[in-house]
Amino acid sequence: MSVIGQIFPFAATTGAITVRVAPHYLPEQSDPDRGYHVWSYHVRVENAGAAAVRLMARRWLITDGEGRIEEVVGDGVVGVQPLIAPGGAYDYVSGCPLGTASGRMEGRYVMMAEDGSRFHVAIPAFPLDLPGRRPPVH
Repeated sequence: MSVIGQIFPFAATTGAITVRVAPHYLPEQSDPDRGYHVWSYHVRVENAGAAAVRLMARRWLITDGEGRIEEVVGDGVVGVQPLIAPGGAYDYVSGCPLGTASGRMEGRYVMMAEDGSRFHVAIPAFPLDLPGRRPPVH
C-alpha cells in the first residue's frame, strides 16, 4: 500500500478526479455517556486532469448506527469553492457528530470544468467507528 493509501484509506476516482478520505474519532470532543460521538474527516481532492476544476457543491449522506440517514447539501466545502489546478490537490478537514457509536458517510461533489460544464464526482463511503471497532462499510 502506498503512503497516500495509508494516510487516506478510502478513495474513489471519477474521471480525472480522485477523492481520498481519512476519518478519525475525536474522544476529547465526544461524550459517550450522553450518546454524543464526534469524528473529523480529512478529505483530499486530487485533479489528475489537464484543466483546472472548481468544487462547487457537496451532497453527503450520513447514516448513523441505527440506520437513520441525514442528507447534507451545500455550496463548496468549509465555506469555499476551491479551484483545483491540473495536477493539484485541495485538502480540508471537517467534522461529523453522531448520536450513535458508529455510522458511515458517503456522497458526491459537483465540480465545474473550465468551459462551465458541471459533473459529479463520487466521495467514497467510509465508516465512522470507535477505534478498535470496525464493522464493514455497507
